[in-house]
Amino acid sequence: MAILKWVFWLTIWAVIAAFFHYTLPQVDIVRITDTYEKRIDFGNNSIFWSKADVGNNATLGNRDVFFIQTRRAKGDVMVYRNEDTGWGWPPYFKFDTTNLQAEASDLKSSSGSPQYVALKHYGWRNEFFSIFPNATSMWVVDGPNASKGIPFGNIIILTLFAATAYAIWVRWRRFKRSRIDPTVERIEDDFAERQNRFSSWMKSRRKK
Repeated sequence: MAILKWVFWLTIWAVIAAFFHYTLPQVDIVRITDTYEKRIDFGNNSIFWSKADVGNNATLGNRDVFFIQTRRAKGDVMVYRNEDTGWGWPPYFKFDTTNLQAEASDLKSSSGSPQYVALKHYGWRNEFFSIFPNATSMWVVDGPNASKGIPFGNIIILTLFAATAYAIWVRWRRFKRSRIDPTVERIEDDFAERQNRFSSWMKSRRKK
């Protein structure tokens, strides 16, 4: 039972960690190498794509999606999608996909004359499942070693979550000590008493 309990809680916390890692914004220092638009046919990975742009009521199984192709400061390639989030989840309230794509196109540079930008995004990149992080904003920085800034928003959100989780845990412990544990003890005592009575009855039957 103890192993099952640990497996259960490890699974719960792994899901929570994955949720925050996917949803909370991250910043990469990159050089934009290209921007393009591509028709995407959505399949089993459709959960990792946003809905159609705000104002577009298309419900087709495919549509055009903007992409931003980059090379990170460390040299590896990273491709981002550029989609509105609108009023949906995650709550970035992003409505400026077209403007962001135009800005990214204007900031393209070559390796001989690099222009680095800080690109804020959320989500994961998975080549096997064709999953791309979604760019939300960008700004020009001095170079590949520029500071990404302090993620105050992430710190506040995680602190509030930790405080809420701790408060729930404390209240649960109090409730368990005051209500559940005494009830379990009474049930165990009653069961033990019934066992003793049954044992005594069986002994008396044997004597006869």
